[in-house]
Amino acid sequence: MEFENSFEVPLPPAEAWPVLMDIERIAPCMPGAELTEVVDKETYKGKVQVRLGPVALSFAGTAKFEEIDAAGHTAKVRARGNDAKGRGAANALVAFRLEPSPAGSRVVVRTDLTLTGAVAQYGRGVGMIRDLAGQLMGQFATCLKAQLAARPAQPAPVAAEPGTAAPAPPPPLPPAAKPISGVSLMLRVLWNALVRLVTGRTS
Repeated sequence: MEFENSFEVPLPPAEAWPVLMDIERIAPCMPGAELTEVVDKETYKGKVQVRLGPVALSFAGTAKFEEIDAAGHTAKVRARGNDAKGRGAANALVAFRLEPSPAGSRVVVRTDLTLTGAVAQYGRGVGMIRDLAGQLMGQFATCLKAQLAARPAQPAPVAAEPGTAAPAPPPPLPPAAKPISGVSLMLRVLWNALVRLVTGRTS
């Protein structure tokens, strides 16, 4: 299944790009995500947890950049993960790009997701997966914006004078976001279904 999400950040593309490519720093902003190993500058290992009602899914896998165009501010990531309890796997090709916007930059994320095994049954509704992706991106964007807003201006480095305090350390990494709740997801899915139904009847 394919779906697209987007959000905005208060930085122009040239400044937003290195922030988004700093995987170690932004990974904690993704709900339920944990970065476990940096294999190299293009390959990362981690875990992702998602709860759908009583069903808790935990995927462990690898994400690898297949394409990076720093000048064009576009990239493609291939992610593969297996459920910890052997209930299936998830494979995704994620392409994202930055576009100038009045707020700074618009981040457009296009995902081609394939689920196999029992997890494919849990996520058999395309609308549910899209709603979940929308919630994930929404929480990620909120966390990222808060991190950028708290980031102090970066003046040119100046050698400290004798007897003066050392430069302030960089802001701490944001706390890991919590996994999406199955209850909130189901309420969102039902609301979206109702809106689509009403819209269809009145159009």
